[in-house]
Amino acid sequence: MKIIHKIKDMMSLSDDFRKQNKIIGFVPTMGYLHEGHLSLIRRAKQECDITVVSIFVNPIQFGKNEDFDRYPRDLQRDLDMMKDLNVDVVFNPSSEEMYPKGYSTFVDIESNITKTLCGKSRPGHFKGVATVVTKLFNIITPHKAYFGQKDAQQCVVIKKMVNDLNMKVDIVVCPTVREKDGLAMSSRNTYLSGRERRIAPVLYKTLQMAQRMIELGEKDSKKILKEMSKKINKYRSIKIDYISIVDPETLEDIEIISGKVLIALAVKIGKTRLIDNIII
Repeated sequence: MKIIHKIKDMMSLSDDFRKQNKIIGFVPTMGYLHEGHLSLIRRAKQECDITVVSIFVNPIQFGKNEDFDRYPRDLQRDLDMMKDLNVDVVFNPSSEEMYPKGYSTFVDIESNITKTLCGKSRPGHFKGVATVVTKLFNIITPHKAYFGQKDAQQCVVIKKMVNDLNMKVDIVVCPTVREKDGLAMSSRNTYLSGRERRIAPVLYKTLQMAQRMIELGEKDSKKILKEMSKKINKYRSIKIDYISIVDPETLEDIEIISGKVLIALAVKIGKTRLIDNIII
C-alpha cells in the first residue's frame, strides 16, 4: 500500500496506472473510517484494478461555527484498516498542499440542488465539496468514484457537476451502511454521549414509519411529514433542521407522492448534526 502526500506524486502514479490500462477506482473520504467507508472500498476492489482512497478533512466545506477543528482524525488507525483490505494507494495531502497560498478557484453549482436541504442550513458547504472533489478527480483521474447513499444530496450534486463539466468518471452510489439498531454509520456518531447514542436510532425508525405510511397508501406528503416531526419531537434533546420529501434527482419538494421519492432529514442531537434518508 503506497501512501502519497504530494499532488505531483499522485498525478504521476495515476498516469502510470492509465498507461498500463488499469481501471482506477476512487473512494474519497475525510478519514476516521467506519464500515460505511469500508463497504465502498470493497466495492471498488471488486470492480477496478487499482483502488485509491483519499483521506483529507476538507476545510472549505465547513462553516465558521462547524466542527472542522474537532472532526475525528486518526490516520494510523485508518491506514491499518485499509491495509487489511489491500488498498493500493492512500492519498493524504495537507491543507497547504491542496490550497496553497493565493488559492482562489472554486466550483459553485448554481442550482436548487445546492440551496435546499443541507445546502439551506450550511451555505457554502456544497461549493466546498464540489471544489475538493473536482481537484481530487483531476489529481487521481479515476474511472469510477464511489459515494454512500447516506449523503444523498452530495451524490446528486456530484453527479450534476460531473455531467455539466463533462468529467470522464462514473459515479457509483452504494447503499447506506447501518449499525444493528438502524443508525446510519457516520464519523460524527463518535460525538454522541451515551444517552444521545441510545436515542439516535429514532431517525431511521422515523424514516421507516414514513415508508410504512406510503406503503399503506398515504400520498399526502404534509401528513407524513407531520407524523415524522411528531415522532422526533418527543425527544427534547433533538432539534429538527429539516424533514423533506423530495424528487431524488431534482430535490424539489413533492406534495403528492407518486413514483420514486427521497425522504431526507437532518437533526441536531445535543451538539451533533446527523443526516439520514431513504429512497422509496
